[in-house]
Amino acid sequence: MLTVIGNLKGGTGKSTVAFNLALWGISNKRRVLAVDLDPQATLTDVIRVRDEEGYLPALDLSQSLDEAIKAAQEYDEVIVDVGPSDLGTMYAAILAADQVVIPVPPSQADVWSTHRFVKKIRELRGERSRPEIIGFINRADTHQAVRESDETFGALGMIEGLRAVRPRLGQRMAFRRSFSEGLSVHELEHRSKAANELDELAKAIFRKSRR
Repeated sequence: MLTVIGNLKGGTGKSTVAFNLALWGISNKRRVLAVDLDPQATLTDVIRVRDEEGYLPALDLSQSLDEAIKAAQEYDEVIVDVGPSDLGTMYAAILAADQVVIPVPPSQADVWSTHRFVKKIRELRGERSRPEIIGFINRADTHQAVRESDETFGALGMIEGLRAVRPRLGQRMAFRRSFSEGLSVHELEHRSKAANELDELAKAIFRKSRR
């Protein structure tokens, strides 16, 4: 399955999400290829850190969409990180994808941006059933008194053509710390809240993936 992690806005945490989902897949006995098509190359940087530190398992990396498409049959999951600064590459990846996953920070501005992104994806795919479009709350409020994450999730559920999944990733230091060290949150602290959140999100995203 080819999964694009994308957003029309920068700074939504998609590289962190792509990296953690890729390592979650490997830890669950799946063959995973990470593909970095973002000109900022953040995913490439963190995988390089992981390689330099000698962390195992190693994560296969490509920086070519054509290469990823050709290699897709060799992997259970191909996870593609794309950036809004190269819309042509982003749209090409979307057309090749089985699903597009959109990390959405909890704000009204991000809801508006997501709505425009979903509309564009639906225009690109035309009458095709794929890619499926999935949205989730990233960097969610961890304080129960703050309602913005719940309000954003409710707004996502109203966007036509989007499957909003309930599991969310909180605004947690564990995600920033693990990413800077080349580790997934599971590897950093297996029983942490961040690791549990990632596990629930991955199960929701990859529920139809082949094993």
